[in-house]
Amino acid sequence: MPPSQLRASKVPARPLLVLLVAVGVQAPVARWTPELAFSVKRVGTVAISPDGRWAAVEVSEPLMEAQPSEWRTSVYVYALGGAGPRAARRVETPANSPAWSPDGRWLAFASSRSGKRDLWRMGLDGSPPERLTDVTGELGEFHWSPDGRRVAYVLTDPPAPARDARVVGEAQRFARLYTLDVVGKAAERVPRLLTPQDVQVGGHVGAGMSGLAFDWSPDGAAIVFSHSPSPSGDDWVRADVSVVDVATGRTRSLLATPAAEGGAAWSPDGRWVAVTVSDTPATYALTFRVVLVSPVSGAVHPLADSFDRRPAIVGWTGDARAVVISEARGTVSRLSALPADGGSPVDLSPDTLMVSAPALNGTGTHVGFVSEAPDRAPEPYVSRLAPFAPLRVADLQSLPVIPFGRTEPIRWRSFDGREIEGLVTYPTAYRPGVPVPLLTILHGGPPSSFTRTFTAGASSYPIAAFASAGFAVLRPNVRGSSGYGREFRYANVRDWGGGDLRDAMAGIDALVERGVADRDRLGVMGWSYGGYLTAFTITQTTRFRAASVGAGITNLISYAGTADIPGFIGSYFGGDFWDAPQLWRDRSAVLNVKAVTTPTLIQHGEDDVRVPISQGYELYTALKRRHVPVTMVVYPRQGHGVGEPRLQLDVMRRNLAWFERWVMADGR
Repeated sequence: MPPSQLRASKVPARPLLVLLVAVGVQAPVARWTPELAFSVKRVGTVAISPDGRWAAVEVSEPLMEAQPSEWRTSVYVYALGGAGPRAARRVETPANSPAWSPDGRWLAFASSRSGKRDLWRMGLDGSPPERLTDVTGELGEFHWSPDGRRVAYVLTDPPAPARDARVVGEAQRFARLYTLDVVGKAAERVPRLLTPQDVQVGGHVGAGMSGLAFDWSPDGAAIVFSHSPSPSGDDWVRADVSVVDVATGRTRSLLATPAAEGGAAWSPDGRWVAVTVSDTPATYALTFRVVLVSPVSGAVHPLADSFDRRPAIVGWTGDARAVVISEARGTVSRLSALPADGGSPVDLSPDTLMVSAPALNGTGTHVGFVSEAPDRAPEPYVSRLAPFAPLRVADLQSLPVIPFGRTEPIRWRSFDGREIEGLVTYPTAYRPGVPVPLLTILHGGPPSSFTRTFTAGASSYPIAAFASAGFAVLRPNVRGSSGYGREFRYANVRDWGGGDLRDAMAGIDALVERGVADRDRLGVMGWSYGGYLTAFTITQTTRFRAASVGAGITNLISYAGTADIPGFIGSYFGGDFWDAPQLWRDRSAVLNVKAVTTPTLIQHGEDDVRVPISQGYELYTALKRRHVPVTMVVYPRQGHGVGEPRLQLDVMRRNLAWFERWVMADGR
């Protein structure tokens, strides 16, 4: 179904609960700017009630004047279809992660209105919000029990008291599983710890594997959960799946192999647990398949491979006949079903529709999701699983009337004949046949990809603002990207900065040959792995007038000794740096900086543990000593991504100004 065929609900959705005030409509403007990107609301979870009559939607808006600035997330509840009218109600609280109780009477959510993130609930009968927990650690994922009488949640241990000295690796903070009875008097509700042992519950999450950290059995007697030996970032490769008896607290192993296992989801009939299992050994290039495991006998029944072999389990269909998965397919994120009998995958959503953040309702009949397009801001949608017919839940966006540069997928042949796909955005006033300055953005990962998301939202590289300023923008899905199958995703193993760089350069050449790009006015940028590839690119060629390196790895050897995932590079390179020191040296930008002449902007979060800020300093110092024009900007309080909106705006402004100066105006 083309995006133009997305339908609004026949009965307009009515906001029932509003957990924050909406932003006013913007006036028409002539040019898209980084500032205008913050008029775009972010849409998160779209939780559909068990009966399909209500939608709870996460919406985030920037509070630029707060100290520090923040994205304030709220939850709006809308009636769908024939639900009767209800009086509107507003609750003054930030909130996120909405979850309906099995009977649809309650909406649970996380909120920091008390000064820390706790679990709350609100009734659809107009009762005021009620706090359910009073945690001392960090609240994570939570789920209602099937009878709605309990809630299970993940809680990370509180920080250890400050000491004069600490031993590296000691005093680790584990994520543990708790349950809480939510019936009866509040004073009598005492949380119960189900996993006192030192294991990291949800240990598969955050390093490439997706899916639930835990799930209830249909009868509520047991909980299946994933876990790894420690909170260490590298330990996801050792994740296993176990089952805990809720009454006794006894834990037994369900699936523990040399592979990484996680994302478990119990079937509605109780016969199977769907689990995502990696290759053996697990690697950061990320290959998985879904298997069914009998919770009684432990028998394993593999399901069909998905297209990209990177399935994220969304849940089960209500009839227990299939596992619903989400996966990238080229430049589109799609929803599919893996039949429980081992049959071939069945596509649910069309190949023209972006389906992001899918969430099944409790009965497995409806899915809530976010959809967007390069020229269409994200909005919440709901659909039955079969037939798949999306209805827009609400019109959340009120944006200026302004044209966006047209975005389209393009393909080209690389140096070895391999077909590469990417997205190109043209300047808003583009005239075919007239070459324009071209900016190339390289994605992170590496096993990530560019998909057809809205180009005008807040992100490090303001695509719509670039297009309004007269640039064309290329976003190549080079070898190593997701969405094109396992072989393509592994084509950059032991070859960072090799074939992937040549893929990007071939895309630039293709746009030059097609008369789109001016070969003499080129810029390149990227964040995370894209930052690595950008930094390495300027050591290999002088074709670019300017570069911007965001949180990029610049010295592979020092990175392995300081990052929170020291095994990351070795997973791609087939061993540690002492096994192949020349390869590691040859692919490190800092150790090949002597040839660099490209003016470079470096942006880095001060508290980044994934790519420590020392990586940025190493490149900055080397370029400064080589008398290459370089500016480094450090963002306080920020980790691997810049999250505070005022600082995000600074990132965007600086990138636009940098490329306008060095590419558009030739450094003047």
